[in-house]
Amino acid sequence: MHALLSTVIFSLVVFAAIKAEANPNQHQLPLESFGSLPAVSQVKLAPDGQHLAMLRNESGNTLIMSVNLQSMEPKILAVTDNQKFKINWYQWANNDTLLISARFPTKRYRVEVTETRLLKVNIRGDSELEPAFKARTSGLSDDHASQFQDNVVSLLPEDDEHFLLAVDADIPNLPSVYKLSLKHTGRQKLQQAKEDIHDWHADRQGRVRLGVGLDDTRVFYVHKNLQTDEWETLWEYQIFDAPDINILGFDKDPNILYIRALHNNRYAIFKVDLSKDKAHKELVYADPDYDIEGRLLYSYKTGDVIGVTHGEADNGRIYWDKSYQDFQKALDKVLPNASNIIVSMSNNERQYVLLSFIDDQPGIYFVGDRDTRKLDVLSSQYPLLDENNLSGKVKVQYQAQDGLSIEAYLTYPRHITEQQPLPAIILPHGGPMARDYGGFDWLTEFLANRGYLVLQPNFRGSSGYGFDFEQASVQGWGKEMQRDLQDAADWLVAQKLALPERICLVGASYGGYAALMGVATQGDTFKCAASINGVTDLTMILRESRRYTNNKVVKKQLGENTKQLRATSPLHLAENIKAPVLLLHGEADRVVPVKHSREMAEELQDLKKNVRYVELPKGNHYLEIEENRLTVLRELEGFLNSYL
Repeated sequence: MHALLSTVIFSLVVFAAIKAEANPNQHQLPLESFGSLPAVSQVKLAPDGQHLAMLRNESGNTLIMSVNLQSMEPKILAVTDNQKFKINWYQWANNDTLLISARFPTKRYRVEVTETRLLKVNIRGDSELEPAFKARTSGLSDDHASQFQDNVVSLLPEDDEHFLLAVDADIPNLPSVYKLSLKHTGRQKLQQAKEDIHDWHADRQGRVRLGVGLDDTRVFYVHKNLQTDEWETLWEYQIFDAPDINILGFDKDPNILYIRALHNNRYAIFKVDLSKDKAHKELVYADPDYDIEGRLLYSYKTGDVIGVTHGEADNGRIYWDKSYQDFQKALDKVLPNASNIIVSMSNNERQYVLLSFIDDQPGIYFVGDRDTRKLDVLSSQYPLLDENNLSGKVKVQYQAQDGLSIEAYLTYPRHITEQQPLPAIILPHGGPMARDYGGFDWLTEFLANRGYLVLQPNFRGSSGYGFDFEQASVQGWGKEMQRDLQDAADWLVAQKLALPERICLVGASYGGYAALMGVATQGDTFKCAASINGVTDLTMILRESRRYTNNKVVKKQLGENTKQLRATSPLHLAENIKAPVLLLHGEADRVVPVKHSREMAEELQDLKKNVRYVELPKGNHYLEIEENRLTVLRELEGFLNSYL
């Protein structure tokens, strides 16, 4: 192993050994084992393969650092406490420069919101972050103060000194596309903003070719015809209605566009030849059982489309390029019984970064060289966890009251060797148009480590199971989606997996809403509820949406019947709640404002209900401050010990 790569993980491994030795209870690991931010993430190679970059977390701080793979010299490029700003993602713009998307909490028009900024840093320079887009703030043509400034449209593969950025510098909420320099602040407008166009796509040659529009609830797509140089409408439909098309990207052939669209009521991958009949879609890949929800995969070397990511596939990838299929088989032979994911490659495809998941363990990063046939360990994402202390998930199915089959993931505590009914937790995901997958999950593993059976249902309204299944969440909050959680609990009892009098709901965001609705409307089943950054009042969401441009989308998604929204809002059902409730909420949550939990806590307290409310200082919606994540685990542990 390279000396530096060993050094990166050395302190983490020693820390793990110390923690394990200091813990007298071999079953219950320290909170930090689960609640610490991932030690290493987003590991990526520079195009020439000579440098490596990564995010590394130390004591709650996130460092973005580079490593010279020749000299093994590390360099810290930036540090954040995850409070002033949070790094969303970064990418290599060329061999010397990183573009970094950063998220900042702020206020606009007296409303707490999140702003994104695009920063850049030269790994060979003085390591100072600079704005990649600098707004003009003097003169007669001041820029609009854009809220979102990190929409990179193209890295211009034939030009390593410039990139394309879509930003609404001219007209609020309507972005133009600019060609920006990586070396200075100069810019050139390539595409003027167009009415109702909110996003832009460029082809692989760096030409702005496609616009995504939203007019109230009408979705439409326009593309520039290469022969006529005119903009033409491709498709249009109402949001939440068929055909529900998503743009994935262009092929190296500038006339071939890849999209995600419906095929036999499942989302599949198609390609469209824009030089011919736009209505004709050629099926590229479909899964008869699941939606394809991923992104396109491109060859680092040729730029061709070579596959797509798919959460239900082995290794999470579907390759239709034979050279990548062969390389994947070779990696799987070297690291058998693991999900091996190629996450980054050099442009000549000789150096690569591999993220390997053995069973349901946290991922381990490797750095490989195909010429020397070496594969060096970099770090585990969670060094304090391994196969000796993790439980893993099993995919199961249960039937809802109306006969619909619901898929779920079951985690049974590893240290309980003889199957027996246990205290159980139903853990609904957020979204709700999202889903849970198999694989490592820090919260699920923590709960299992504390002796609880955990079930994660992909209730109706979840993504991944077809158009009709997902659309059940439109104006469906608190209805069949909620009953699916009741049916999940009944199934656990019928299978003699759960103790009927000891089942609790725990969830975050929409999952927090579902947890509170459970004790408000299904109190005979659920004995307690813990909500993390949860929604409590649907009428508040509808009311607050008037401040935003997506107001009509929210109305269509939730409905406008105030009486119905009150009847499916935990805040307005607080009197029905008899079970203990734990509310945890980030003070600076910009997705679900903290007043949702503040008002819920106040209402429950006024009604003399059993409630504990904990506010997380400067906390956001995603628990990205390590101390807040540890607080959540600490509070959950105490609450569940008391009532479950």
